[in-house]
Amino acid sequence: MKKFVWLFRSRLAAFTHDLLMIPVAWFCAYWMRFNLDVIPTEFFYQALTMLPVIWAAQGGMLWYFGLYRGIWRFASIPDLVRIIKAVTAGVLVAATASFILTRLQDVPRSVFILDGIILVLLLGGPRFAYRWLKDRHIYSRIHDRNFQHNGEVKNALIVGAGKAGEMLVRDLLRESTGSFLPVAFVDDNPDKLGKEIHGIPVVGRCELIPEIAQRLGINLIIIALPSATSRQIRRIVEICETTGLTFRILPQLEDLVSGRASLKDLRDVSIEDLLGREPVKLDWNAITDANRDKAVLVTGGGGSIGAELCRQIARLKPASLIVLEQSEYNLYRADLELRREFPSLSLVSLLGDVTDAVRVEQILRTYAPSVIYHAAAYKHVPILEDQARAALVNNVLGTRVIADLADKYACESFVLVSTDKAVNPANIMGASKRLAEMYCQSLNARSKTKFITVRFGNVLGSSGSVIPLFQQQIAQGGPVTVTHPDITRYFMTIPEACQLILQAGVIGQGGEIYILDMGIPVKISYLAEQLIRLSGKVPGEDIEIIYTGLRPGEKLYEELFHGAEEQTKTSHPKILLAHCRQMDRDALVTALDSIQRACNQNDNHVLRAMLIELVPEHTGLAQSNNEQEKGAVIYPWKQTK
Repeated sequence: MKKFVWLFRSRLAAFTHDLLMIPVAWFCAYWMRFNLDVIPTEFFYQALTMLPVIWAAQGGMLWYFGLYRGIWRFASIPDLVRIIKAVTAGVLVAATASFILTRLQDVPRSVFILDGIILVLLLGGPRFAYRWLKDRHIYSRIHDRNFQHNGEVKNALIVGAGKAGEMLVRDLLRESTGSFLPVAFVDDNPDKLGKEIHGIPVVGRCELIPEIAQRLGINLIIIALPSATSRQIRRIVEICETTGLTFRILPQLEDLVSGRASLKDLRDVSIEDLLGREPVKLDWNAITDANRDKAVLVTGGGGSIGAELCRQIARLKPASLIVLEQSEYNLYRADLELRREFPSLSLVSLLGDVTDAVRVEQILRTYAPSVIYHAAAYKHVPILEDQARAALVNNVLGTRVIADLADKYACESFVLVSTDKAVNPANIMGASKRLAEMYCQSLNARSKTKFITVRFGNVLGSSGSVIPLFQQQIAQGGPVTVTHPDITRYFMTIPEACQLILQAGVIGQGGEIYILDMGIPVKISYLAEQLIRLSGKVPGEDIEIIYTGLRPGEKLYEELFHGAEEQTKTSHPKILLAHCRQMDRDALVTALDSIQRACNQNDNHVLRAMLIELVPEHTGLAQSNNEQEKGAVIYPWKQTK
């Protein structure tokens, strides 16, 4: 309310000022027309008679052109252009009205031109003078360097002399009580070297940051490159780290554009800045059409991927969003956030397990989802390695339950969220997800529902991932544990992964396995070192890194494609299509029936052997006793034909 009253008063004051300037400009125009001499009586009275017309015409145009949406404190060239347009339109209206009313008798034609020129000066001059008075301390800050060493104001070096850097410097200089003073820019653009922005010089290229920082007594480095790629940010951060100084970064471009952040929101560099990638360009129209006004079901909706999928889908205005989650706490958190962020969303939050066929069928019968995103799965490799039954029950049989019911109730599409660990799997988890992929592909061949699979690698900050673990270890003073110095992984952000899942669900026609472009794999040791540095510590000195050896089922590197899989491009540059080996559906159904019986009998020995047989792409599943387990099991699906 106070803000509204202040805004009303400021606009009223500005409008009152401009209305008072209209008669001043009108009579000054007459005065100048008669060479600064006394205005003849007949002309003066005619001017006085026409004043209400001039007042109405100019005042109306000033309001119509929106002069009072701006604030004098920030008057700029666009405001001047708006004044010129409004005054020109007012002159034309006033001249036309004068011609109609008086046939311009005793009204010199030149006064309209003079009136327009004078009125522009009278309206624009005070605005820019007011801004200069308010900003005069900026210029004194630029030219007065004595306060740099008073211990209160610290010197800041700005990396990036672009639009964001210019706006940042202007904001920093405007705050007279600010604790940081920008003293120099660095930029790799040679055309900017030696030039000044708001009196702040561009003194060199980015690789000279250490030398410039020492020479100018820099206390803080600010990275003002919101549209830079992660590779560019990594280079700048590595240079900044050599100075030993504190450095901050502006929010990313998409956050600035969306309004989620402003230029004042300086923050620490995050691991997402270093490993994130260029913004994904999506066909949001197609994605919206595929989900808008439809009932959408997300399984595992309380997990990292599932929860982000729910956020993305909620923005698309579905008819209803059904969140199915096994964990009561995760469901509570997801429900709380979605209801807070999307109050108009028709949200249904349900506790349930995808392996519970009765519960899942009741959900599909009651809510009739058109689209299903199946993100529910066990994913932790070392935990599942000795628990084959749990992995197969949840990841394979659970997928079978919900996929069969999606077919039975004629859902439009079913998107299976898979993993790069399904490629040449070296562990139970990867093999179970590969088997789930195979089942969805086989079901697609005879179903009206489109079954689509999407594979991707690790996501930054997901629950149970390596980054939260490293951050916890760093907070405890170390050591940080890495399994192997050469181990690499693909990474992408959770929002990017979910957006590409939605995009793949749109372009898929059924039966495809899509692979998300994960970029370049990153060494986990590099990740650990950067997290230590970003916490203000020195790797190997403040925080030690210990290599513990590969865990059961863990590979040195992950793959996105099997060697025998044919790869083709799709309509989206970051989504590829894999043509995978398929298994006869009848044989696969028989195999899963056998897995179900083995699970009922809690026979992990048989389950491991069956998994090895069904997923021959495996590279490390129980190699030590592979032959022994094969010999102990009869494979009925081999005899189905």
